Amino acid sequence: MDGNVREVLTVIGEALVDLVDDGDGATFTAHLSGSPLNVALGLARLGRPTQLMARFGADMFGRRLRAFAERNGIGLEAAVAAPEPSTLAVVMLDEHRKAVYDFYAQDSADWQWTPDELALPAGTQILHTGSLASWRPPGDEHIVAALRQARDTVLVSYDPNVRPTLLGTPERARPLIERAVAVAHLVKASDDDISWLYPRARLDEVAQRWLGLGAATVVLTRGERGAVGYRPGSDAVERAGRPVHLVDTIGAGDAFTSGLLSALAGAGVHDAVTLAGADLGAALDEAILVAALTCERAGADPPTAAEVDVHRERTS
Repeated sequence: MDGNVREVLTVIGEALVDLVDDGDGATFTAHLSGSPLNVALGLARLGRPTQLMARFGADMFGRRLRAFAERNGIGLEAAVAAPEPSTLAVVMLDEHRKAVYDFYAQDSADWQWTPDELALPAGTQILHTGSLASWRPPGDEHIVAALRQARDTVLVSYDPNVRPTLLGTPERARPLIERAVAVAHLVKASDDDISWLYPRARLDEVAQRWLGLGAATVVLTRGERGAVGYRPGSDAVERAGRPVHLVDTIGAGDAFTSGLLSALAGAGVHDAVTLAGADLGAALDEAILVAALTCERAGADPPTAAEVDVHRERTS
């Protein structure tokens, strides 16, 4: 890459509003969110130059989402000012403080991508996408095409971030997820994603299936039990979870992705070759730490690099 071009991490996908139940049966608190926005936020807070390719709606929520991204140092060079309204998600917490989602997403801004809106910012070395925008029409096909086109020149990362209420059935969802897996180098998913998509399969069986589709590395998270990484022809790399004072799990998976990508970027990873030589265990350790700190805060509120460093020093 040209030394005069700043190397950046680029994220494609939705920026939406979570309306989170306050637990009193009457009120909700609005959180500016969306998995891709959360990942970009986490990367920026960890000190990585980050660009977010999002379609910001023309309404008040869209303006606030854009201002929030700018305030947190996320680059918006390739963001779109969209005429459609913003997407809303209604979030309830179950008895384990895990988030359950419902969506107001019909004809909203986040899914209306066109090919000419998907030119990558200059200097992109890692491209991440996933969640609703990667499998929700009409824009999902254009995003997958952008991943396919970028695959030879940048590291492509993907997280399906399954939402059953929008995907419908596993039989409908699997082809949508697997087409993106096939064009990504790095795929991250949760055990909840896997158990819904492949009800009778073990985690390692799904990881091997995805490696066979074309992924170079598959990382599966397991909540408080940590995470495990898979590569072709190698033993699985397993890392334990960290104890946390749990507030909620909102944004924890996205924080994990931010920590993972930040660690890989810091190790000089920018394509399939450098990914294959990276210390996957160290990257998983960093991702687990970032996710654990996020679980100790309300909503998708990932830590800064300084906060991560302080915690690491205290526990070393």
